Amino acid sequence: MTVHSARASRPADRRRQLIARAADLFVQRGYPHVSMADIARAAGVTAPSLYRHFDDKQDLLGAAVLAGVDDLETCTDRALAAPASTTSDTVRALVEAICKRPDSASLWRWTGAYLSDEQNREVALRTRAVLRRWADAILGPERGLADWERSQLTWALLSVAGSSAVHKTRLSPAREVDELVARAERLLLLRPSLAPARSAGVPPTPSTTRRDEILDAASTLFAERGYADVGVDEIGAAVGISGPSVYNHFPSKAAILVGIGQRSAARLEAGVMAAYASRDDPAEILAALVDSYVTVITATPDLSVSFNNSPALAGDPSAVDLLDTQRRYVARWIDLLQQADPTVAGPAEAAVGAHAALSIVNDAVRLRRGTSRPEFTAQMAYLMKGVLTTVESHDGVTG
Repeated sequence: MTVHSARASRPADRRRQLIARAADLFVQRGYPHVSMADIARAAGVTAPSLYRHFDDKQDLLGAAVLAGVDDLETCTDRALAAPASTTSDTVRALVEAICKRPDSASLWRWTGAYLSDEQNREVALRTRAVLRRWADAILGPERGLADWERSQLTWALLSVAGSSAVHKTRLSPAREVDELVARAERLLLLRPSLAPARSAGVPPTPSTTRRDEILDAASTLFAERGYADVGVDEIGAAVGISGPSVYNHFPSKAAILVGIGQRSAARLEAGVMAAYASRDDPAEILAALVDSYVTVITATPDLSVSFNNSPALAGDPSAVDLLDTQRRYVARWIDLLQQADPTVAGPAEAAVGAHAALSIVNDAVRLRRGTSRPEFTAQMAYLMKGVLTTVESHDGVTG
């Protein structure tokens, strides 16, 4: 390499390094809670030097998300180019590739609301093209699946493979891949068109107090625009009061977010109580929790808003109880999965499985992918149960 070519490569290398640091921070803290100064510090450069490569934080986010799609395409190229004697070999190669770069599969899902329409269109088109390649490789014509079923299964596979980015379970990379491959293979045996019908969930009780009206309005605004971009004045205006009047009900905007989380946690807890009250079998209880979770996350924006904006509450004393409640809820899934599935080696493996299942519906709701279809909730519950191998998990399985 000549001196000239070495120097020419440095700006590109530096740009890639900055993008990688930014992507790490965006995933860890959430895009609204990361500043250009934070990124500069993490990269060991000055803020002015950062602006030599990017116009602003949104420009850097766009570059990071598109770099993630580049990684996804490269991972797919490598996985599909590898010698594979069976479909299982191909599935393992894909899961291993995503596990090595989990941010590639997760950054867009978490930050799409902050991208321009043009950027989101490009990411969506390129991601769909990747998933069509996955479908061609692992869901052959002999399955007789409709195009929409192939699409739904590969999106769910992306969620399962990328679910390692949403939790911090202590498990070796090799064991995590093994667990995710096992869950992915169960998923790919399913046929979404045969998802059992579900009865409509009980709609949330209409708000009758000013406090609940504020929570309703804030939840809707946070879902549409993100927590950081909504002000208290806007929340007040949505319920016909001034911004300062909102503080008669909540001491801060963070307290409103905590209230939204507490309300969704109460709905989930009601589902837990109902599941345990009428069942003894762990598999049946877990299946009931899947149903109630899908109902809660699709009935109102509360649960998704609370989950997506949890970085905003990091270190907030008022959120300690809420975060503990959320951890205990997931712990129930982990415990039940260990009891229901004798192939699960221990709590760490069960945690990987539980988060894989939860990621399927969490991602679909976050990206608003098919949520308006009447059969959406039934199909989400069916896929999640299939990943967990609970009761009903093999309804409609083809060989």
